[in-house]
Amino acid sequence: MNLFITTGLFVATAVAEIAGCYLPLLWLQNRAPVWVLIPAMASLALFVWLLTLHPTAAGRVYAAYGGVYVATALLWLWLVDGERPHLWDIAGAGVALAGMAIIMFAPRS
Repeated sequence: MNLFITTGLFVATAVAEIAGCYLPLLWLQNRAPVWVLIPAMASLALFVWLLTLHPTAAGRVYAAYGGVYVATALLWLWLVDGERPHLWDIAGAGVALAGMAIIMFAPRS
């Protein structure tokens, strides 16, 4: 897979996971009705399915996915929660994304 497809797939996976966890949180905090658990379940099922679309070993996919998850969660923090990430948040996301790139795009024999 090329860089853009792999990264896009990871971002879609992260958004599905975050939404699937965020909606129940809203319900638990009495900020959303109980029916939000239905799209939450669908979102988590989508998350699992998206992880299966990567054509490499599952352990490598999970390890690399973590880096994209960190960066996507910080974007969620900013865009959904309305809290702007700090410089250290961005630096940490950069390190995590560098780790993802090393894991996914290193040459292998």
